[in-house]
Amino acid sequence: MSNVPVAVVTGSNKGIGFAIVRSLCKQFPGDVYLTARDAGRGQEAVAKLQEEGLRALFHQLDIDDLQSIRALRDFLKEKYGGLNVLVNNAGIAFKVRDTTPFAIQAEVTLKTNFFGTRNVCTELLPLVKPYGRVVNVSSMASNSALAGCSRELQQKFRSDTITEDELVELMKKFVEDTKKNVHEKEGWPNTAYGVSKIGVTVLSRIQARMLNETRKGDHILLNACCPGWVRTDMAGPKATKSPDEGAETPVYLALLPSDADSPHGQFLSDKTVRTW
Repeated sequence: MSNVPVAVVTGSNKGIGFAIVRSLCKQFPGDVYLTARDAGRGQEAVAKLQEEGLRALFHQLDIDDLQSIRALRDFLKEKYGGLNVLVNNAGIAFKVRDTTPFAIQAEVTLKTNFFGTRNVCTELLPLVKPYGRVVNVSSMASNSALAGCSRELQQKFRSDTITEDELVELMKKFVEDTKKNVHEKEGWPNTAYGVSKIGVTVLSRIQARMLNETRKGDHILLNACCPGWVRTDMAGPKATKSPDEGAETPVYLALLPSDADSPHGQFLSDKTVRTW
């Protein structure tokens, strides 16, 4: 079985993730796994694609649960001997009018969007085969949140030498600062979602650097991207793009041809590299 290429999309039973799976089913020459926390919803989504004549497979995945991530890792290792395409799409956002205290919003949002995504990468990146493609779905909110950071924090997040451990400490510090209600004084913007996506964008830059150092000859390309403002449960009905339009940039990066050597370690929106 290990010669069959395999693609995995996290958080893909609805919204942009579902649209990414749909597009990959049409274009990717191998097995495409739709994943969801809730097995019932995941199976329903797979059935919906089946009605469209598309074949997706399902595997349960809750990125907040390390055991769930490791179960997927072991499954991929055993059945396919690795992984060819990973799209880290799973994420959450509180609504603007949500009255949950900001410190709780910060902790919950970073737990999934940053720490959950990082855990998936820690477990699955070693499985990525030569010429593999990794796409971390971030957001332009990471850029606007970065602009709202103190100059000192901006320098840290833009650094070409920041390590993963340093980034983790900064993300933990944001959560702690919100609990003490000193986050603004400490130079943080007032957006938990934005800070979580700074984490995803910077993590992507670090991961690409690490791949260059440890697996240069494997031609793996890893990037972060913003799908745009997309009509989903998360962004609401007024957003400008359909889910299929939101899927375009992530899918473009997931299907970069095998002879491509860029983009790598970049942040893209509308298939265009943006300055960080």
